[in-house]
Amino acid sequence: MLDIGDGVFKVISTAGDTFLGGEDFDRRIIDWLVFGFAKEHKIDLRKDRMALQRLKDVAEKAKCELSVVNETEINLPFIISTGKADALHLQRTLTRDKLEELTIDLVERTMLICRRTLEEAKLSTADIDDVILVGGMTRMPKVQQMVAEYFGSEPCKGVHPDEVVGLGAAIQGAALIQEESDILLLDVTPHSLGIMVAGGDFYTLIEQNTTVPVSRTHTFTTIRDDQTSVKILVMQGESKLAKENELLGEFILTGLRKAPKGEVEIDVSFEISADGIVSVAAMDKETGQEQSITVTATSGLTEDEISQMIDENRDLLVERREDEEVEKVSQQAQRLIDEIEQLFPRVEEVIAGSDFGQDAMRKARAVLQRATAAIEMKDVPAVQESVEALTRTHNMFKGVVSKTRLG
Repeated sequence: MLDIGDGVFKVISTAGDTFLGGEDFDRRIIDWLVFGFAKEHKIDLRKDRMALQRLKDVAEKAKCELSVVNETEINLPFIISTGKADALHLQRTLTRDKLEELTIDLVERTMLICRRTLEEAKLSTADIDDVILVGGMTRMPKVQQMVAEYFGSEPCKGVHPDEVVGLGAAIQGAALIQEESDILLLDVTPHSLGIMVAGGDFYTLIEQNTTVPVSRTHTFTTIRDDQTSVKILVMQGESKLAKENELLGEFILTGLRKAPKGEVEIDVSFEISADGIVSVAAMDKETGQEQSITVTATSGLTEDEISQMIDENRDLLVERREDEEVEKVSQQAQRLIDEIEQLFPRVEEVIAGSDFGQDAMRKARAVLQRATAAIEMKDVPAVQESVEALTRTHNMFKGVVSKTRLG
């Protein structure tokens, strides 16, 4: 969650990337101890289950201690027996500098994820007011140092790193149920959502980092003559190939009119509610017959299993229509419209009292009306032009809201 202005928060996605995990650090310390011991005694401690468990315990303890001291003693007497009525001991000194050397790639990977996440959210470090560190490993001085260097300010330490997720959930829950709130939450989808289409491609209906709640609809067609049913495979991911994404669910729409391929049109609609529940529906535009599912859990299918499913259902899939350019630019415009409409009440409250404010709000409404009309008319040049106007309006609204409390 990034604070992009007083009282305005945007929850952005890391697209499934993994940040720092304590187990990764423990493993580096364990490997360092194991290799040092093997070099001295020609024995691999990882082959002894009891020794490995003791290594895990001492690695975690040393990692925590090095967040507050510069070095720590690791002492494991009788770590393993040689089978000759004697036992070997492990004793090493681990310094903070050595730990940082062993784990620097993990810390740098986290900063790369931060950089990519900001780029995808179309934000810069200058847009960030506060950075909250989450999780036990954020106590590591090296992590805090690199975060401060990247964002240009010290991370916020007013929240406990082990409690911040629970506190964030409480804030979001309160914002959802309260009619009036000082906080405006702009939550987004963590992954792109769409369906598999003929040819094994993945068609995105809702792009990653789209503000929720949101709904999208796209029209598809049948792929063969006299096709009376279609199978909708709901997926999430960023790859253009369906088999490389994750299958969330599937359902079949039956009772279609027999007709040459491409004549029967099916509207596929995705809707994400404010609490993150994904609903998908498919409707025959001619008869109004509809089928739908609510996505509640992931399938866990492997890439090979999804490939097999593609092959088995090849004749039941849907196909794109020819007006893809219209759909793509319309989705971009609709995304901006949704975000502007969410900011509208707050902006209107701030500036509507002045003549300038009233004029600005009229112009903003006019921009939204022109953009909506262009989308309905499927006028590509007009929609593209409206995207530019919507972007300017969106930036203006964010600027107004961010200064709400500064005056």
